[in-house]
Amino acid sequence: MKLACLFSGGKDSTYAIHLAKKQGHEIVCLLSVFAKSDESHLLHHPNLKWTKLQSKSLKIPQLTISSSSDETNDELIVLEKLLKNAIDEFKIEGLVHGGIKSKFQKEKFESLCGKLNLISVSPLWESEPKKYMNDLMESNFHFIMTTVSSDGLDDQWLGKLISKSDMKKLEILSDKFGFNLNFEGGEAETFVIDCPLFSNSIKINKFTKNWDGYRGRFEIVDAELNCNA
Repeated sequence: MKLACLFSGGKDSTYAIHLAKKQGHEIVCLLSVFAKSDESHLLHHPNLKWTKLQSKSLKIPQLTISSSSDETNDELIVLEKLLKNAIDEFKIEGLVHGGIKSKFQKEKFESLCGKLNLISVSPLWESEPKKYMNDLMESNFHFIMTTVSSDGLDDQWLGKLISKSDMKKLEILSDKFGFNLNFEGGEAETFVIDCPLFSNSIKINKFTKNWDGYRGRFEIVDAELNCNA
């Protein structure tokens, strides 16, 4: 099927593209909704503007829209508008997203797709956390952590490129502090800087870090495609 992907630039939406392609689907466009703030229950906010670089590296065109409110209904309205644009421009037949455990998200997306006669595709749904994170490593997905918001995750993780040894540390911390290893509960957000789907990796030239003692954010200020790689 021709699919659009609800794309945040993080590990889940990017890996969902990888799995959907392996299932034989064609990803014809990326859909990114710029949420008003971090309080969204449906959409991810950090560093969304840099998804334009990922779109270019993926060689998949991107459609974007801004949400003026954090209310779920308002976000669904703008997402519906974006999906209609994708239907008109790219003749999509379905939507792929990176949801893993959130029934709230999944039901909202399925309802919206049903309304527009689209198929909802959820290749990561109910993935076992440890296996999923190890699959990311084995598949050469390189991502950094852009936010942390959980006991056990401090500012040393902000902007950190996650390696296999880091994954083992995260497993230990997850067991100790009880957070979701795949960050499904919002304990952290990620940004993919390279993977087998990319033609070029992403080079971060400038960034800022904010840490309040519990929550933290890694904000990309300047980045480019690494054309020398």
